[in-house]
Amino acid sequence: MSVQPSPASPFHSLRGKSVVTLDSVSLDELDYLLRKADYFSQHPDQARLTCPGRILATLFFEPSTRTRLSFETAMLRLGGQVIGFAGAQLSSSTKGETVADTVKVVSNYADLVAMRHPKEGAALVAAKAASIPVINGGDGGHMHPTQTLADIATIRARFGRLDHLTIGLCGDLTFGRTVHSLIQTMCRFGHIDFVLISPPELKTPDYVLDFIRKTPSCSYREVTDLQAVIGDLDVLYMTRVQKERFFNEDDYLRLRDTYILDEDKMAFARKDMAVLHPLPRVNEIAFNLDEDPRAAYFQQVKMGMLMRMALESSLIGDPAPGFIDDEEAQRQEIKEV
Repeated sequence: MSVQPSPASPFHSLRGKSVVTLDSVSLDELDYLLRKADYFSQHPDQARLTCPGRILATLFFEPSTRTRLSFETAMLRLGGQVIGFAGAQLSSSTKGETVADTVKVVSNYADLVAMRHPKEGAALVAAKAASIPVINGGDGGHMHPTQTLADIATIRARFGRLDHLTIGLCGDLTFGRTVHSLIQTMCRFGHIDFVLISPPELKTPDYVLDFIRKTPSCSYREVTDLQAVIGDLDVLYMTRVQKERFFNEDDYLRLRDTYILDEDKMAFARKDMAVLHPLPRVNEIAFNLDEDPRAAYFQQVKMGMLMRMALESSLIGDPAPGFIDDEEAQRQEIKEV
């Protein structure tokens, strides 16, 4: 009689899982993904041997450049292939097909789905309907878990830790799903002081503030003046004011230029402060800051691809050749079966 392998290892516990929010990913699993991404960065030849013959379906019902290409590049660098579409107008949703039916169909073609949708909750609907793992690539103004993976990997690369930090989040904190995901996840590491910088119209929603309130070691303050607090920050997370989230264009035009990070403001910042941005930027970060060593937003792009490589291979359940954690888990699996 065979015995099921122990689920204790992240190699086993992540296999077959959908990721709608990072709530479902334990801290041990997050640490595993961070280390696996580091391994892929240092061993690209081994990475290409990880997912041969696997297929990722990218179902993007909303425009995207970085996120979609990052998911696709991640699978290609793992040795797999990609199918999918890059706009609702290219899918059968224009004929009235539901998200649930779409993913049920695609489950017969692919090993994994990465989906972006303009409606909050769509990723959860897809995950429940699919027979393969689903990764939320952003659902409306709700959550963006893989961007958060890119964010925490970048912060860890800069500071060597994910706690005891002062993090400023600036701009659109109402609709910014990247902000909501990052706050929720950083609260799990603990000992974070959040500085929430926004106009009154774009304040952080209460349900996101609740994550901070429920974490005894974390705190927050809400301010409107970036320059007044920039010197306190380890990390400054800039966001754009998102035109697509506004019903009233006049409101968008009035608020879009509220915060612009430039050399004058950076003069007040710490020498080792890291500037992050989920991109695309419009005009909230001056282009001449790109050469500043504190600019970390293009590093985020690379870290995002590496973290998606780690996540995709883990949800499919393919071991990375030479990665010690995977090899030990495989040996344990063989021993217990």
